[in-house]
Amino acid sequence: MAELKSHEPATGALLWEGEASDVDAEVACITAACPQWAARAFSYRIETMRRFANLVRAHETELADLVARETGRPLWDARTEATGIMEAVEQAVSAYSQRTGQKRLEGALGARQALRHKPHGVLAVITPYNSPALVPASHIIPALIAGNGVAFKPSEKTPAVGLLLVKMLHEAGIPPDILRCIIGGREAGEALTVHDSVAGILFTGSAQTGAAINRALAERPDKLAALEMGGNNPMILWDTPDIASVVALVIQSAFLSGGQRCTAGRRLIIKDSLADIVIEELRRMTSRLLIDHPHADPAPYMGPAIDMRTADNLTDGFLYLMSNGGRPITHMRRPQDNAPFLTPGIIDVTAMEKRPDAELFGPILQIVRVADFDTAIVEANNSRYGLCAALFGGSPDHYDRFWANARAGIVNWNRPTTSNLPGAPLGGVGLSGNHRPGAFYAADHCAYPVASAEIEQARATIGIGLKADEIIADR
Repeated sequence: MAELKSHEPATGALLWEGEASDVDAEVACITAACPQWAARAFSYRIETMRRFANLVRAHETELADLVARETGRPLWDARTEATGIMEAVEQAVSAYSQRTGQKRLEGALGARQALRHKPHGVLAVITPYNSPALVPASHIIPALIAGNGVAFKPSEKTPAVGLLLVKMLHEAGIPPDILRCIIGGREAGEALTVHDSVAGILFTGSAQTGAAINRALAERPDKLAALEMGGNNPMILWDTPDIASVVALVIQSAFLSGGQRCTAGRRLIIKDSLADIVIEELRRMTSRLLIDHPHADPAPYMGPAIDMRTADNLTDGFLYLMSNGGRPITHMRRPQDNAPFLTPGIIDVTAMEKRPDAELFGPILQIVRVADFDTAIVEANNSRYGLCAALFGGSPDHYDRFWANARAGIVNWNRPTTSNLPGAPLGGVGLSGNHRPGAFYAADHCAYPVASAEIEQARATIGIGLKADEIIADR
């Protein structure tokens, strides 16, 4: 089998190495274990998940350290993974009861109607590198609560975090055969997608990979596909007396986790009369951001990109914008030749005739100046993506118009695009998803509804369309 390695982005040090998994053998193992897990009481599965949350709490430091080392994210940023997982457990418990719980209605003569939900069987969870613990957990937890088995394929760039996550779930009481960590690259993901014993795919990642999954399942309507993809997310900055605060919101949206979040703000649309003062404050505040390795002291705001290839691609993307009419405000730079660190790149693309509608997954912010609010909304919607959008500043009337017309699954006002609300769905439209949002709504695609009409004693007659008894007797 092929050997895989994971290196720390900030230092290049080897973090983990191992062999790729046998997909067929792993899926066969889960398939055999599914009936027993599905037969477990709902209360048992819930208590197992709560034990997992307690384990995450006990190992929070270890988990955060590994996330920081394998992704390059600052340690303070990596700690949010553990907190998010603990919250995800209680959210999944509540969501299962609210959205896929049991209902019964009693009728006449002992008849009743019932609505219950069944697990699908084996679900494949395929996730990216940028949030290697929380994103997988947000799929795995509701899938297991619903009674499914899970074949989890972490990103080949963050296998160590994926293995630790599965180890803790097993230690909490999840049977080892019901949850397997499948190590591998693109080939492993493709094999899981089309595997006959896999009932559905729970995917978070790029639009390109999501589209490939969709194509692979074009002739398999029996397979579930829940696709959570990225975004070319717009932010509109309008009338405000507090420029410093809205610029801070822009930076939090665009550069948190080095811009390596699907909800990161990619495009800033500014009222033309405010543009110069906003850009100057943005330049000043961005220049103060510390960029360093995850455990540096003082703590950095940003770490490196995930690897050298990604950093090269982002640099090339910034150069493309410059070469096609973009005006740099702060140049994207590579502080170290032998590591994938990047400084934030900010570029005014107002004069570009054809702005690329692409998710540049890193610290690149594009600025567009507009004269009026209607044009700002049109520009915000000028994308095939539709994950999230935000308005910074403006009046309640501006926000009402923005909310009504913004084409996105998350629409915020004076909150960063990266803000995720507890008890809310997470997903988008267009190339950002296929109308199966996750987070609180993940329960919807982890179990399917079964409607039943029930009565203990059969009672039935046929009252029309029968031949008379005497005609039958003559024969």
